[in-house]
Amino acid sequence: MIEIKNLHKSYRMGSNSLHVLKGINFSVKEGELVAIMGSSGSGKSTLLNILGMLDGYDSGEYTLDGVLIKNLNETKAANYRNKFLGFIFQSFNLINYKSAWENVALPLYYQKVNRKDRRQKAIKYLEVVGLKPWADHLPSELSGGQKQRVAIARAMAAEPKVLLADEPTGALDSKTSYEVMDLIQQINDEGKTILVVTHEEDIAEMCKRVVHLKDGVIVEDRVVNQVRASQYV
Repeated sequence: MIEIKNLHKSYRMGSNSLHVLKGINFSVKEGELVAIMGSSGSGKSTLLNILGMLDGYDSGEYTLDGVLIKNLNETKAANYRNKFLGFIFQSFNLINYKSAWENVALPLYYQKVNRKDRRQKAIKYLEVVGLKPWADHLPSELSGGQKQRVAIARAMAAEPKVLLADEPTGALDSKTSYEVMDLIQQINDEGKTILVVTHEEDIAEMCKRVVHLKDGVIVEDRVVNQVRASQYV
């Protein structure tokens, strides 16, 4: 599903260059649930941005579902993102003046799905995350956990190949974090490929594999005995 080979990425800092990713080799099979960990400056955010086609890379290869992702213009990158990827953010990134279902339906709008079908599909995914009764509520009327569930429904609405979750529990208390991870595990149980960037060890252990970055290289890549979040919910 994801194949990264000898990936390098540097940033210009005035007259200097900062080498952030230093030859990353990394693959993810369909249906995996992988945690990406690392301290600030380790390169995990850069790697996620490249995986999400939000940033390019200098050398190496990134292949997603058999497609080489390289030198994309913004239009093509946006099209690929919409086709392949769903994003879940720490800060939810919901539009405040749109209802829950309208937020969920947003990726479908960009796919030019008509309004009636957008609403129908959005309601379906709100039901999946347990929020169908809140379909017409604004984000300001929802709790943090509910907002993240709306964000997960939005990420799933376009039926992407891969979900990329950037610190999905970072803004939540422990109980709500475990509820969100329980939902992520259930989605993964259905076969969806999910990558979770986190700095929390307990959240990482709820994945099936942990990849640890340090100073731009992978220092650990291990399969874990997955902890089920449901036992804490």
